[in-house]
Amino acid sequence: MVVQKKEQHQGYNSDMETTPLPPPVWISSSIDLAQVCHTIQHEPRIAVDTESNSLFAYKEKVCLIQISTPEMDYVIDPFICNDLSPLETLFSHLHQEKIFHASEYDLICLKRDYGFSFVNIFDTMIAARILGIEAVGLGSLLKDFFGISLEKKYQRANWGIRPLPPEMLDYARLDTHFLFQLRDLLENQLAINNLLDLAHEDFISACNAQAQTNETHHCECWRVAGANHMDARQATILNELCLYRDDQARKADLPLFKVISNELLFEISKHKPISLDDLSTVPHCPEKIIRRHGENLVKAVARGEQAPLISRQKPHRPDDANIARIDLLREWRKQTAKQLKVESDIVLPKDLLERIAAMNPTSKPELRTVMKESLVRYRKFGNLILKTLKSQENV
Repeated sequence: MVVQKKEQHQGYNSDMETTPLPPPVWISSSIDLAQVCHTIQHEPRIAVDTESNSLFAYKEKVCLIQISTPEMDYVIDPFICNDLSPLETLFSHLHQEKIFHASEYDLICLKRDYGFSFVNIFDTMIAARILGIEAVGLGSLLKDFFGISLEKKYQRANWGIRPLPPEMLDYARLDTHFLFQLRDLLENQLAINNLLDLAHEDFISACNAQAQTNETHHCECWRVAGANHMDARQATILNELCLYRDDQARKADLPLFKVISNELLFEISKHKPISLDDLSTVPHCPEKIIRRHGENLVKAVARGEQAPLISRQKPHRPDDANIARIDLLREWRKQTAKQLKVESDIVLPKDLLERIAAMNPTSKPELRTVMKESLVRYRKFGNLILKTLKSQENV
């Protein structure tokens, strides 16, 4: 799958400073938002992006919503616009295409915070991956195809601050401003390579990204690297330390890692300090952590020593025959992806592969039922999948 690259897109120079853009339109009231949504409701396509504050808050939230048309860029402040319902009408509009780049995170956040639903999207990152493009970040694609360089300075900025500096607003708008040209180029390449149907199938699937809650859960210790290899008492101590950190992060409205790192909690749970002096001997334990949290960390360790032991529920393990089918399909997928010069999950997504292995279809009707939400892949690879599964019977 060869993708033809353009050194420079007509109408845009490689040096963005030579083609200044008008300032984006800042939307800071529900009335203005309703008017904008009314104005752009008949656009055949809009480009959409969001900015969130996961690096700066205990509970992440959407801080900006960017929407572009070919003529105008809008930046919406959801902190001030208390009625975002006009956006639901746009996002669920069947005949208006919504262009995203790497839509999964944006959709998850928008569904989580506002309950929005989405149909008819075009994801330029998904399209690029299906085409076998290696560097699929927005900055890389714009640089490679159009010679446009995006400023990366604000990628990890705090989008929850107000007022936002003009340069941050301008940065935010660029994530949607050029998506129209990129979308058209990628669609053309998908059509040339007979991959447009596969892309549309994945766009539909992307709309179903599940919203996640911001709620914390007990036994978060299992998310700490290495926790699975601890004994039950160490894991129980680690859990108490995690619960203490969670409480402190919630009170300070900070992400967990900005309070105490996972690595340090892991070390403390292994060393089980019973005093501040003991805590000071824990590797890489900063003095400021000891001053701020030392006594409470020692108390958390003591609670962990006395608390009922926790254990992680083991995931269901497929039977040996199922595991053998998974291995066969993975190897077939790997070789097929190598031939097509794409990532393995483009050929067969992990969840679909495991579902096929578990159901073990033996006929085309059975396989079609398992792959009912991925009929393009069924048509492209169904016979090969059945042949691969059948090979197990001859082993």
